[in-house]
Amino acid sequence: MWHAGERAVQRRTGQQERAEHTGRSIGRTIPPVAARFLTERRTIVVGAADPAGRIWATQLAGPPGFVRADGDHAVLVAARPAPGDPLAEVLAGPAEVGTIALDAAGRRRMRLNGRSEPDGPDGLRITAEQVYANCPKYIQRRSPRELPAAEPTATAGDRLTLPRQLAVAAADTFFLATAGPDGRVDASHRGGFPGFVEVLGPNRLRWAEYAGNSMFMSLGNLELDPAAGLLLPDWDTGDALLLTGRAEVDWSDPSAPVVDYTVLRTVDLTHAVPLTWTAPEFSPALPHPISRPVR
Repeated sequence: MWHAGERAVQRRTGQQERAEHTGRSIGRTIPPVAARFLTERRTIVVGAADPAGRIWATQLAGPPGFVRADGDHAVLVAARPAPGDPLAEVLAGPAEVGTIALDAAGRRRMRLNGRSEPDGPDGLRITAEQVYANCPKYIQRRSPRELPAAEPTATAGDRLTLPRQLAVAAADTFFLATAGPDGRVDASHRGGFPGFVEVLGPNRLRWAEYAGNSMFMSLGNLELDPAAGLLLPDWDTGDALLLTGRAEVDWSDPSAPVVDYTVLRTVDLTHAVPLTWTAPEFSPALPHPISRPVR
């Protein structure tokens, strides 16, 4: 079930037994409750590698039902990335993808990883290889509000501008895409109080990893491959910031790993989704900012 990187991290943290238990929840089929959950979603995060091996995460959106199960083993997504999105050309052909569907209002999330293929000119069909739900930890409760549809635009760069540094420092949520040794991609969620992502410069970020489900799929991937993509949604505008770079995990304290992230490329997506969101109700599971170790 687990690859070498995941097992190494599970041993380092003393979580092998718990990982074996929680790992039983990973399946290859989409249960009816998961199918209903997907049908209700307005957005889905998709991670994949570009031809240069850089990992990106992006966000697709549509009305309820734009994501739906196609039988027990596949999902249809009636959306594709906009021109200029680093995954637009990637998802125009077959690709390994990691996805996560988040219900921020209900504090629920579901991950589905597998093989994506184009479905018509504007859609995707993803054959499931891993399907599992996550606990509600660290999800900020917020509800969507409609925006008039607008054409997305993309602006690429190689560092965080000062306004983007300030936006990252104020973020309470991001999504992380990584890849395993077999090329399979995983997409996951991170949440915290504003400031939980530290901005150390135009190309350097740092964040603490909070206790999770003990499977360590993201950190296990990073154990073997430092490539990682970040998606930071702008809940107030519907814009998004996409980053690709390299992540190094500091294991000085195995119970509280810290990730140092080097930004290699950036893409600003305006009008990434036709939604804004209400002000957050912070997760009660979040560590208080003053309790975080200073590093």
